[in-house]
Order: sequence, then C-alpha cells, then structure tokens
Amino acid sequence: MQTVRQLLDNKSVELIHIGPDATVFQALQLMAEHDIGAVLVMDMGDVLGIFSERDYARRIVLQGRTSAGTKVRDIMTSKVVYVSPEQSVAECMALMTEKHFRHLPVMESGKVVGMLSIGDLVRATIEEQQFVIEQLVNYIRA
Repeated sequence: MQTVRQLLDNKSVELIHIGPDATVFQALQLMAEHDIGAVLVMDMGDVLGIFSERDYARRIVLQGRTSAGTKVRDIMTSKVVYVSPEQSVAECMALMTEKHFRHLPVMESGKVVGMLSIGDLVRATIEEQQFVIEQLVNYIRA
C-alpha cells in the first residue's frame, strides 16, 4: 500500500492557504482559482484551521450570513486533523471516512508539507488495484 509521502511525491506540492482575516468571499475566489474544495487558514506559518465548501454551506448559506462580510476565522474548522508522510493511503481513507471530511493536511516536523483530498486517495487506491489485477491476469495467463 502506498504511503502519503509517495502520494505527495507524485502530486503538485503547492500548498494553498489564506489568512484568518480574509473574507469568506476571498477564500472562495482562491478555491475556485485553484479548483480545490478546501484551503488551510494560516498565520505566519502556523495552521489555525481549515476552510471548506462544507463550512461555507453550513455556516454562511444556512445561517444567512454574507460571504463578503464574514471573515474566514469566524467560520473555519479550527480542530484540524493531520496525518504524517509515513501513514498509508488506507489509513487516511479510514480516517476520512470515520471523521466525515474530505481534506487532510500532511504534517512533518511541525510543518505542513501537503494536503490530500479524498479524490487523491481514491485515485491512488484505484491505481493500486488496477496494478494488482494486471499482475494477477499476467500470472494466470503465464
């Protein structure tokens, strides 16, 4: 099973983040620009939280707030769950499934080194399964 480090090695490493005093509208613009569903909220290199499309739907739309008048810090998820580069893709999938979230920051030596989405993990799982199937087919035909 592939590790988080191996997965990050094959992925764009650009870490997209926004400051806590940015508006929700600015965060949504940033997310749309990079075609991502969540962004880390950081201040001077420290992770303060994570802002996702789910936060927007539940804390802006459903509560009748405005995205232009609300700061990210006011609606972000402040309890961020991290994984390490040594963890497996399967462990990350299990964690995301159990905790009901779709984005997972990767932390190494106290520093965020990447972000995984559920799509990244599903893609890696499918690729690994396809490889195993091909190996089994080749074995059977031999």
